[in-house]
Amino acid sequence: MEKKICSYETLFAISGNLSEEEYKAIEEKFVGLVNENATNVSVNEWGKRKFAYAINYVTEGYYVLVSFDSEPSFPLELERVLGITEGVLRYMTTTKVAGKKVAQKAPVEEAKADVEAATEATEA
Repeated sequence: MEKKICSYETLFAISGNLSEEEYKAIEEKFVGLVNENATNVSVNEWGKRKFAYAINYVTEGYYVLVSFDSEPSFPLELERVLGITEGVLRYMTTTKVAGKKVAQKAPVEEAKADVEAATEATEA
């Protein structure tokens, strides 16, 4: 049986109250975990950003976005470990859906087609 591989993105925020060495260590821990269990890994460091509201009295966080391909069971384990790691304030994993490009009619062309269909129906 073939293994199912899906594309995922995980965004997590590390506490801004930590030193640079501490949040780099947390980031490296999770990027290493993803590299061990997934393929096509890309890491996008968003850096330190101010929160819209304080989370546990912390007003800034260091954001990291990790995109990867893996089996569906791995993101659950990744989120479990993110949830029990001190210093990680928030995290979210989403599934990336590869959309098919569908040729769509322009709104004007669609409206013309609807008008023509309506006039043909009334003439018949």
